[in-house]
Amino acid sequence: QVQLVESGGGLVQAGGSLRLACVASGLSFNTYAMGWWRQAAGKEREFVAAISRMNHTPYYGDSVKGRFTISRDNAKNTLYLHMNNLIPEDTAVYFCAAYSGSYYYSLEMVGHWGQGTQVTVSS
Repeated sequence: QVQLVESGGGLVQAGGSLRLACVASGLSFNTYAMGWWRQAAGKEREFVAAISRMNHTPYYGDSVKGRFTISRDNAKNTLYLHMNNLIPEDTAVYFCAAYSGSYYYSLEMVGHWGQGTQVTVSS
C-alpha cells in the first residue's frame, strides 16, 4: 500500500519560510517523479513543483519560481519543499504527489496523493 505522509505545514508570517517534507512508503521511491500541488479554499488544485526521478531536474509553477525549491533524498524516501519569502497567496493545503506519467503539470499524471498539510501565511 502506497503512503505519502506530509509534514512541516503551519502558520507563518509573510516573508517567512517553511520546509515541507513527504515521506513515501510502499513504492520504489527512486523510480517515481515526485511533486507538490496545493489547493486554496474554493479553488482548483494547482501545480507547485516537481522533480524528476533520475536527474532530479526541478520544475516550478510560475507563482513560486525563485521562492520555492524542491529536492529529494532517495536514500530516505523523502521529498522536500523549501518555501521562502512566503506571501498570503501561498496559503493552501499542500499535497505530495507521486507521478505515474511524465507531464508533471497535469493532475491526471499523478498516481498517488498524500493527505495534505496546511500552510497559512498571515499578512
